[in-house]
Amino acid sequence: MENYTNEELTAVLREVASTISKCEKMQGEFAEGTAQCSLLINRIKAMVISKLLIESELSQKEQRIMEQYTKEELIEALRPVASVISKCEKAQGKFAEGTAHHKHLENLIKVMNLSKGLIEEQLTLME
Repeated sequence: MENYTNEELTAVLREVASTISKCEKMQGEFAEGTAQCSLLINRIKAMVISKLLIESELSQKEQRIMEQYTKEELIEALRPVASVISKCEKAQGKFAEGTAHHKHLENLIKVMNLSKGLIEEQLTLME
């Protein structure tokens, strides 16, 4: 895993927490049992896992996520993270480089790539 400074990890943590908050606010907009609701629930779970892993990196403590989530849950968490990366990359092409939207999407891609890397690293530790 690439080494990140505490400042970078703190910024990433804020973005992940913000994403969780936005997703939780949207939950009421979709009927339970719909595909949109399921996707949102999966995204929230993936972001919570990412948040725990980032907090673990910041505190430099042994990662104890293995006690909270199974290997299967971590594998499932990769799908929503990869989906966000893909959607952001597609959307980024619609905005000129240097614009606020382009920069925001670039930042979100960086955050999601870090989250993906941390989940993959955790999966490797579980083997």
